Amino acid sequence: MSENNASPQRVVIVGSGFAGFTCARKLVRLLAKADRDIEIVLVTPTDYLLYTPLLPDVAGGLIDARFVTISLPDTLPRVRLVIGKAESVDLQAKTVTVTHETGPDRELSWDRLVLTPGSVTRLFDVPGLTEHARGLKTAAEALYLRDHFLRQLELADNEEDPEVREARRTVVVVGASYAGTELISQLRALADAYAARRGFDRTQIRFLLLDTAERVMPEVGERLGDKALHVLRDRGIDIRLKMSLQKLSEREVVLTDGTVVPTYTVAWVTGVTGAPMLSNLGLPLERGRLTVDTSLRVPGHPEVFAGGDAAAVPDVTSPGKITPPTAQHATRQGKALARNVAASLGFGRAKPYKHRDMGLVVDLGPGFAVANPLGVHLSGLPAKAVTRAYHTYAVSRGVNRWAIILAYLTNAVMPRPLSSLGLVGSEESGFVGSEGIPRQS
Repeated sequence: MSENNASPQRVVIVGSGFAGFTCARKLVRLLAKADRDIEIVLVTPTDYLLYTPLLPDVAGGLIDARFVTISLPDTLPRVRLVIGKAESVDLQAKTVTVTHETGPDRELSWDRLVLTPGSVTRLFDVPGLTEHARGLKTAAEALYLRDHFLRQLELADNEEDPEVREARRTVVVVGASYAGTELISQLRALADAYAARRGFDRTQIRFLLLDTAERVMPEVGERLGDKALHVLRDRGIDIRLKMSLQKLSEREVVLTDGTVVPTYTVAWVTGVTGAPMLSNLGLPLERGRLTVDTSLRVPGHPEVFAGGDAAAVPDVTSPGKITPPTAQHATRQGKALARNVAASLGFGRAKPYKHRDMGLVVDLGPGFAVANPLGVHLSGLPAKAVTRAYHTYAVSRGVNRWAIILAYLTNAVMPRPLSSLGLVGSEESGFVGSEGIPRQS
């Protein structure tokens, strides 16, 4: 089925992550000021923006998954939503093919195309990885990790074999960047709450954090990274740097030094690469991301723009480098995309994307965080306050902010809920079912 666009002109945005969502919202405002009859279409497999920085809190049972999903119909009422997967793009015919779970494929024509399909977990050729590990890019993955881990703890309570009991109480997280450290910190807090309520020693639940890097969280600098390392180890987390996985099975992992670790719970949080659809566009890629210029245009295709995790955006503040795939960059690139797309349609002037790094905030569980807002190094409770204030402010809808604030306040005076609800199955939470990463043959 095909849809023509004789009138009005149409801007098609692929992806409802930070870049696509922000682009759509700002573009509506810019074109409204110009009084232009231009249709904005957002193609997305979900009807929400997922606030991914709080997924560790979802996995740790601190925040409900609904609180980190921002409704697109409520926040973008003047944008036409097409719920489906952008499967392919015909740059000559200027069409996007959208597939649906039910019904025929749909072809959408466009006058301007904005590619912001985001990213997926970066996988490596590790035997058993796709079958036995989970990422942390989607709500399904976060919910599964929480429920699966709680289920393993419950099974361990009644396990007579001490080796199996220890394996069920062991968690391996691969990736000591900010996402991995936040995840293991929240799972540690969840485990501590479980042990306290079940009346056994918290040290019987073992956590292992691996990374091939030489430092924990190099993004925050040596000083804050060392503080984070000290706190994590004080909480009983076994941190092994210059180390990764050699292979996985259902009941154990083998480290690259040959060490065998029995476990039923493995999280793979080692970074991201561009969405799979990017490799089918026939456009130049850099590190799995679309090559764009400083105005976020795709070279040779003036009607095509890209941003966020899907684009290798030149960092004009550090010549020769590209901007990292963070929510902070994606949000600001979304605004730049809207401005430059509007300029290409005759309203306003295009500007290159230039970003001042606002710093990072990393929540490391109860009572501790590290942050470097505007270059100011903070740790402990001051960093905790900044971290929670930043995330609450960054969420794009008032009702979600209110729900998150209430969750934090409730957690301050009440214990975390420990019910394993089993809402997400193994298949739908895997890299294929949840993130859409193609199966490897």
